[in-house]
Amino acid sequence: MSFNRSKARIAAFSLAVALLMTAGQASAQAPEREQLLNGLRLVLLPKPGSQDVLIKLRIHSGAAFDLTGKSGQMTLLGDILFPDRATIEYFTEMNGRLDVAVNYDSLTVTMDGKAEEFERMLDVLRNALVSTQLTPDVVRRIRDARVKIIRDTAISPSIVADRAVAARLFADFPYGRPVNGSAEDVLRVDRADLMLARDRFLNSNNATLTLVGGVTKPRALRALRQLLGPWRKSEQVVPSTFRQPIPPDPKTLVISGTGDTAELRLAVRGVARSDPDYYAASVLAKLVQHRWEALMPELTKRPTFARSESHFLPGMFVLGASVAPQSIPDVIAAAKKSMESLAAGPVTLSELDRARNEVVTELNTLLSKPDALSDNWLDQDTYRLSDVQPSPAAVVNSITPADVQRLAARLLTGPAATVVLGDPQQLKTALQARVPFEVFGEIAPPVTPAPTPPKAATRPTPE
Repeated sequence: MSFNRSKARIAAFSLAVALLMTAGQASAQAPEREQLLNGLRLVLLPKPGSQDVLIKLRIHSGAAFDLTGKSGQMTLLGDILFPDRATIEYFTEMNGRLDVAVNYDSLTVTMDGKAEEFERMLDVLRNALVSTQLTPDVVRRIRDARVKIIRDTAISPSIVADRAVAARLFADFPYGRPVNGSAEDVLRVDRADLMLARDRFLNSNNATLTLVGGVTKPRALRALRQLLGPWRKSEQVVPSTFRQPIPPDPKTLVISGTGDTAELRLAVRGVARSDPDYYAASVLAKLVQHRWEALMPELTKRPTFARSESHFLPGMFVLGASVAPQSIPDVIAAAKKSMESLAAGPVTLSELDRARNEVVTELNTLLSKPDALSDNWLDQDTYRLSDVQPSPAAVVNSITPADVQRLAARLLTGPAATVVLGDPQQLKTALQARVPFEVFGEIAPPVTPAPTPPKAATRPTPE
């Protein structure tokens, strides 16, 4: 056992060294920061001799700002930025890419192409931002295409369960709505809604642009000032402030599904991306999963996870598993017990070593991606992080048992939302008399008040 622990520590140390070296290389290639007169922030990393260039533009507002009943509004705005197929084909022909990604916190345009085409790429971006095609015909065409994608895309039971537990935990809070929206919601988005979103969020002082590749700084600044200098600046950036959600209903929500297995999700409120405990939450998730699987060994043979999902505002800490319907009550009980044990008592060093090792491995994979540097710079602005930060591996390896217990007491003792997706009859039979539940779509029978016993007759008082 001691030999295995030594091997784990050596592996963790090796990964930490690798990440520190990566961080050192990144710091050696420190980017240059500039800002245009219209407030557009620039992060430039010229690479002399490179034939390629990567441009990333981040709008620091995302699907969290979708109007109520119109989820998918910001995703639809992203679709409309480049409505012509010819634009996509232009990037494909030079072995590049053009895509738009929307999440709750941001809208990011990625343009990858040849350095010699830099000005042309920037002109395409300028047209999308300054001359957004919001004509009635374009809006109708792009909206219909998005609705078709939503309706034609097969949604797995695991995704349905993920969305259901988010809605159960957050209710009408923005994080309870799907980023891409539902077909019904997207159909409600009209041209006026998109024009409002463009005017509120698609502004130069609400954005950051990163550039990495074979374009010199003078050339980059000259083109950026010429093409994106006229981009409109807003008078006020809309802040990410929303009314906090009410505590979730403690009853387990049963949702009708098909198949021989049931999808379980149990979630509590999590941490924000800027929270000092952001990395500790990932370590805590590994510890919860390990203890959950120790209490229910059958979970090691099933799809099981525990993860921390962070956004600009606190997200959620969620556990999930795909199990037999009849075992759902025991799996729920084991999940709660694993969470309670971490909040009530310390973790062992061997547990912590294993969890940190797994988190560092995942971070190493993320840092090896080509866009890792640009994404990190953009995240600094989106989530208002410090420009100077220790490497993620160093932060993870500095987490102590006391840190984990403190965070567990903070997160895992809060109100939880529980959702089970599967055959309703089997689930009702399994949950009956063991776990309080309600079935989605069923009207609960009215509670009949107990009959009031008749008052005892009283003998009249003699005069």
